Amino acid sequence: MPTPLLDVRDLHVTLGGNPVLKGVGLSLEPGRCLVLLGPSGCGKSTLLRAIAGLETPDSGAILIDGRDVTRDDPASRDVAMVFQDYALYPHLTVEENLAFGAQARKVDPATIRGRVADVAARLQLDRVLDRKPAALSGGQRQRVAMGRALVRRPKLFLLDEPLSNLDARLRGELRALIRTLILETGIPAVHVTHDQVEAMTMGDTVVVLNGGRVEQAGPPDVLYTRPKTAFVAGFMGQPPMNLLRGAVRDGAFSSDGFTLPVPFGNGDCTIGIRPEALAVVEVGDVAARVSLVERLGHEDLVHVSVGGSTWLVRTPPGTVKSGRTEVRLGIPRDALHHFPS
Repeated sequence: MPTPLLDVRDLHVTLGGNPVLKGVGLSLEPGRCLVLLGPSGCGKSTLLRAIAGLETPDSGAILIDGRDVTRDDPASRDVAMVFQDYALYPHLTVEENLAFGAQARKVDPATIRGRVADVAARLQLDRVLDRKPAALSGGQRQRVAMGRALVRRPKLFLLDEPLSNLDARLRGELRALIRTLILETGIPAVHVTHDQVEAMTMGDTVVVLNGGRVEQAGPPDVLYTRPKTAFVAGFMGQPPMNLLRGAVRDGAFSSDGFTLPVPFGNGDCTIGIRPEALAVVEVGDVAARVSLVERLGHEDLVHVSVGGSTWLVRTPPGTVKSGRTEVRLGIPRDALHHFPS
């Protein structure tokens, strides 16, 4: 197995007297992207800042390229951060912004010129090198921020929600671009986001954080198809998994007027099923009331009431006709997920 370029071991961080990270561990190999995913307040940005040297851990260790940098200052770690707000120098041109990080590290000027030219061409910035940030679009500014990190040639990229200020089309373009650059350069990245689509499309490994702890870590398809907890099940995927709390007794799951035979043992639990696993059928397992149909062109998202909860059903366009108020759902037993309480 390749030696991790980043190795975080049992990290604990307290801020303002409150524990924010509670024994977090992860590792990242060269040329890979690790995504930190979770809701606001879960600790993902604190973890990124600790890796960068901007927060001091109470205990644990951070190793970069085999060297313990836990107590080192940020400048000595050889990492480059790309921020949500671009953090460009407004008085410098695009070319000067691209070169700044490498100049600060005393890289040879001829080497810097070559790197700037190469990166500007890759990022389609070669025609705006003489402009200042105020004259650029949001997408161009984010490309400059990413380009500055590339010219630096760090050991590790740290990406702090860099796409959240962009519109949907630009987010899609830059997701693909960042992923390509990581593969081409071999420089690994830790990417913080709350966006499940970003996590699924960009991460070789996704680490789901909840309350300062790692809830589950692994390839995105594994977290999607085999979530270990109801929290991960509800967080991975867009739209998320349908979840229903209740109890199994004698082979039947019951919850607020909803009953379904299931192959699980007795006890309180949550069951879940993905919207695409449900089917609208003539003769099905359960009757459901339609509250809304979202027509998305390539598919419909049908909102239905099941057992006091609202579920989403992914269907081909036009499956549920306008004005229809009730449907029956087919629920495949092998598509059900079971999370004991």
